[in-house]
Amino acid sequence: MPLTDTAVRNAKGKEKPYKLGDGGWLFLLVNPDGRRYWRLSFRFAGKQKTLALGTYPTVSLAEARKRRDTIKQQLADGIDPSVARQTEKRTAAVAAANTFEQVGREWFQMKQPGWVASYSDRLMSRLEADVFPALGPRPIQDIDAPEVLEVIRKVEARDAIELAKREMQVIGQIFRFAIATGRARRDPTQDLRGALKSPGRPKHHRAMPKEDLLGFLQALAAYDGDPSTRLALKLMVLTFVRTTELRAAQWSEFEGLDGEEPLWRIPAHRMKMRFEHLVPLAPQAVEVLNELRPLCGRSPHLFPSPSKEGFMSNNTMLFAMYRMGYHGRATVHGFRGVASTWLNEAGFHPDWIERQLAHDERNEVRGAYNSAQYLAGRRQMMRDWADYLDRAAVG
Repeated sequence: MPLTDTAVRNAKGKEKPYKLGDGGWLFLLVNPDGRRYWRLSFRFAGKQKTLALGTYPTVSLAEARKRRDTIKQQLADGIDPSVARQTEKRTAAVAAANTFEQVGREWFQMKQPGWVASYSDRLMSRLEADVFPALGPRPIQDIDAPEVLEVIRKVEARDAIELAKREMQVIGQIFRFAIATGRARRDPTQDLRGALKSPGRPKHHRAMPKEDLLGFLQALAAYDGDPSTRLALKLMVLTFVRTTELRAAQWSEFEGLDGEEPLWRIPAHRMKMRFEHLVPLAPQAVEVLNELRPLCGRSPHLFPSPSKEGFMSNNTMLFAMYRMGYHGRATVHGFRGVASTWLNEAGFHPDWIERQLAHDERNEVRGAYNSAQYLAGRRQMMRDWADYLDRAAVG
């Protein structure tokens, strides 16, 4: 006769354990201490086996019957329920050991050697602030698209639209790493295409119109602030490297300053694209370096500073431009645009210009080879640019 809720509830312990059968191989085992356990007996491949289905009252009579029916279906399908149970436990253990944060940190450690320190620090800070608190403890294979979107929506709510886009890209990279290492089946960020807010029109670094160079160069010559800052801006215009590449420059990177072919060799670890970058130096750039050297003392940096980084801060040159009256009219990074415009209009080979701007080289082999390619032509190009600046300074 099938059990009832009342019979299960009132079952008391006796001197020895005993069973109360419910039918269909399900029974309640009652221990002398009164504890009650659901058990299921079955035969598979000629062997008698027993499975534990939980304890009462945590598992009710109705729930125990559901579990019994599931097992009976497995038997009908030729599946050994005890083996299936072990597989489920192993799967659950693997899922618990492969949380999003664990996989994310493993992906980060794998990628970090290819990044500059400032970028990797920013990336991990974003993950720890925005992503890991929500997704970190979850088994990565269980995370779905709505969960990811909820994380991204919180970033968008701060009006950080571009950051939200980049963070979703990083989340997608972590999922693809998990797929490649057998810890996830798919990347849910693929389902979120078109779900993010539009960042609107991109804001580019404001470039100074070529016609304003005369006024700027004259204002720079008359700049009465720190001499190192004035020389940094002058070197920036002459070389049009990225701001971070100039600020962290070290004297050990410069070669042949007393010779005919002076060169600035920026190491790969300081470059955005992770390739060594060669900057041929015009005589005017060498003059700036010679003027700058006595101001540096024994520091290895061209622009030493007592800051944590040990060199000029990110805003020093920008604030100097503000003092010179260029607030909102141009940025330090924008000098790259001025140089690119003039060099293209002057008819220099586009490959020379792109190589000198150290733009992204998609083919890594070609990019490494091109660090020196066109060097003779680029050297003449840099001299012509410096001569143009001399002429512009006097109108």
